[in-house]
Amino acid sequence: MYGRKVNIDYHVVFEYNRYSCPYQYARKSVDLKVTDSTVEIYSGSVRLAAHNRFPAGRKKQYSTHAEDMPDKFRFSPWDDTRIKNWARTIGRYTGETIDRIFESVSIKEQGYNPALAVLRLSNKYSEARLEAACEFAITQGIKKPRYHHLNSILSSNQDEIYLEQKNTSTKNESPMGYLRGSGCYGGEGSD
Repeated sequence: MYGRKVNIDYHVVFEYNRYSCPYQYARKSVDLKVTDSTVEIYSGSVRLAAHNRFPAGRKKQYSTHAEDMPDKFRFSPWDDTRIKNWARTIGRYTGETIDRIFESVSIKEQGYNPALAVLRLSNKYSEARLEAACEFAITQGIKKPRYHHLNSILSSNQDEIYLEQKNTSTKNESPMGYLRGSGCYGGEGSD
């Protein structure tokens, strides 16, 4: 397979799984040689990495060689701190969503693409709607909201419906408590 793009997390996607190559190849194109048991990554005629191939049916797995990782993980201006700060500027629930993404991965670089995919939804829908979608997802019990959850919520306008219902229920709450008629205070026919 020719011309496969290496993601910013220095992994190449093959059959929904990710295989690492040296971080210097991030954002570059590489070739894959795939057999029944291995995935080899090449740049021209130079083999960069070889991995055991994940069995058929497994998805979203990572095969990462320690030697492929940069020293102290500082090869990209997009680090977890910058991504988390961006999320917090959007809102509390967006920040919590991104925190949950990073908590669910064993190597922080594995959270870059899922987190950035979520944050890019703010370009398509708006930051306010992304924050509402994250709030809706978290309050409805989605423990690890991801792009596909939030995109579905946004594309079906569930975030807007949720905010309308939330605002309506807040307006219907009376700040004065219970109102009692005159009958409760010795008025008409009470003795």
